[in-house]
Amino acid sequence: MDAFLSPMILFFILGGLASVVRSDLFVPEAVSKAIALYLMAAIGLKGGVELSESGFSNHILSASLAGLALGLFLPIPAFLLTRWLGRLDRIQAGAIAAHYGSVSVVTFVTGMEAVKASGLVVDGFMVAVMALMEAPAILVGLWLARAGSERNSSAKNLIEAFTNGSVVLLIGSLIIGLTIGHEGFSTISPLFDGGYKGVLCLFLLDMGLTATRQLLRNRSLSTPLVFCAVAVALVNGFIGTVLGTIIGLTEGSTAVLGILAASASYIAAPAAIRLALPEADVSMPLTMSLAITFPFNILIGIPLIITLVHYLN
Repeated sequence: MDAFLSPMILFFILGGLASVVRSDLFVPEAVSKAIALYLMAAIGLKGGVELSESGFSNHILSASLAGLALGLFLPIPAFLLTRWLGRLDRIQAGAIAAHYGSVSVVTFVTGMEAVKASGLVVDGFMVAVMALMEAPAILVGLWLARAGSERNSSAKNLIEAFTNGSVVLLIGSLIIGLTIGHEGFSTISPLFDGGYKGVLCLFLLDMGLTATRQLLRNRSLSTPLVFCAVAVALVNGFIGTVLGTIIGLTEGSTAVLGILAASASYIAAPAAIRLALPEADVSMPLTMSLAITFPFNILIGIPLIITLVHYLN
């Protein structure tokens, strides 16, 4: 309930309600792009700082590699399922894949509290693992979206995915955060930390407006896509939990890895897709991730993952 009543979610709901009552409220395109750039930089910086503070050990290395592997693999089930069952084109399926390979910060925070409440201990470096899962998933989603393009070779599409502005910004900001550490970040934290949640509220207001208007206009979220939004969360969550168990993470960190895998981004991925795939309908994956997958995970998915961790151990 606390997650549902957070300011970010309430601003998303406000945007949706404004669209339902046909309000003329809107966020200018230039402002929307600026907000997206800010969010990508802030997420990367904070992830790098967390990683610099955690230090390096075998557990951190194995968890980081697992996070990177999940980021590279998890977009694929979402892509295949939405192509086959949802009958979407490659561009739209790739945009959805980027969202479902990436992670939800709010789901992560809620999951951490649920895992701790169950009596399990979570390692602090899982925050850095969360940050490491963002870029690979977005990269793979973009590559999947572009791989079938007749005008470009697969190699060229891969190069374009690596050099895409949003991916470069996210990875570059992560490296900068890792380099400057907490002390260096403190000089810019009033902007990138203090203002982050406020800017995020405006971003989700814009996303609520966009998602609801698109949904009302085209009714694009079909029953098969609703099924996909739940099925991908279950499949990805199972994969993440089993992987955490195999590599020897603690029960708490294993549960968090599973929760991260089950989540779907509605912050970093929409920002990246809006910049990188302007031809994609970003409201479709956003509505799937925030309106279906997020509440499903909060109410059902997280308890299932914690139960699975106890069973596997």
